[in-house]
Amino acid sequence: MSDVVLELKDLHTHFFTDSGEVPAVDGVSLTVHKGEVVGVVGESGCGKSVTSLSVMQLVPNPPGKIVDGEINFKDENLVHASKKRMKEIRGNEIAMIFQEPMTSLDPLFTIGNQLIEGLRLHEKISKKEARNRSIELLKLVGIPRADQVVDEYPHQLSGGMRQRVMIAMSMACNPELLIADEPTTALDVTIQAQILDLMRNLNKEKETAIMLITHDLGVVAEICDRVVVMYAGKVIEEGTTREILKSPNHPYTKGLIRSLPNMKQKEQKLYSIPGTVPKPKMGRVGCRFAPRCEFAFERCFQEDPELFQLENNRSSRCFLNDETEGDVTKNAETTIRN
Repeated sequence: MSDVVLELKDLHTHFFTDSGEVPAVDGVSLTVHKGEVVGVVGESGCGKSVTSLSVMQLVPNPPGKIVDGEINFKDENLVHASKKRMKEIRGNEIAMIFQEPMTSLDPLFTIGNQLIEGLRLHEKISKKEARNRSIELLKLVGIPRADQVVDEYPHQLSGGMRQRVMIAMSMACNPELLIADEPTTALDVTIQAQILDLMRNLNKEKETAIMLITHDLGVVAEICDRVVVMYAGKVIEEGTTREILKSPNHPYTKGLIRSLPNMKQKEQKLYSIPGTVPKPKMGRVGCRFAPRCEFAFERCFQEDPELFQLENNRSSRCFLNDETEGDVTKNAETTIRN
């Protein structure tokens, strides 16, 4: 997987409010390769969705704005792309599945009209051809009565069916990159599994790169090749799914995994990380997770840790990985293991 489809370099997206400048995305760097599924995880408010909206140039302006960094899509920096160019890219080369399909689908138009509009916008085909393609796409995502559903309105479909329609719309032009923002939220477990199967098949058959935004580690384990963990607008850990879930490095990632229920224990009290995600603000000093971290020491409150490179292309933003800390690091690592 040497072909890089998407590369974010030190991306900064800020919101300019009455209360001041808010750095929602604060120096995020990540890559997505062709045919790869990358999961971006973290608690609500950590900057996952704003990162995905930045890629699509859909951050509302005002008050939001990309103030620094690069968004390289196949060697083209989208930060400097014109509105016309982004209109060509969206839905064609990069597609997005939004968190709530009911607010993403227009209630005034039929499912068919919305599929046809996207197809004809990017491809030179007749309305009849676009309608036939729309029915084929609906069948492809497992929607029964596709020839009838194409003439129905969003409110006539269930949540799972609407999400399938969104996936059909995203697949319409065979995009090279699919961004899925919490695609299984508010769906029951059975429908979640079906949606994930659809995305997995799209990834395998079309070699579509997928950037999956989620807070569900179960979904990550099911479909992702690599995981990027975000906290308070920054990437704090990155590695393969197996490595991250089996042996997390950063205390925050350890806390996330520790909070998952254990099927082997009948009676248990679920663990929760103390405190809450801090509100983003300019000029913050020290590690953002330090106030909630049981292993924090003096340096954590005075300096912002870099993203330390570990073995097997892993990385972690924690001073416990700094060899210069000597005994402090060794003692903390021993405590974590025990």
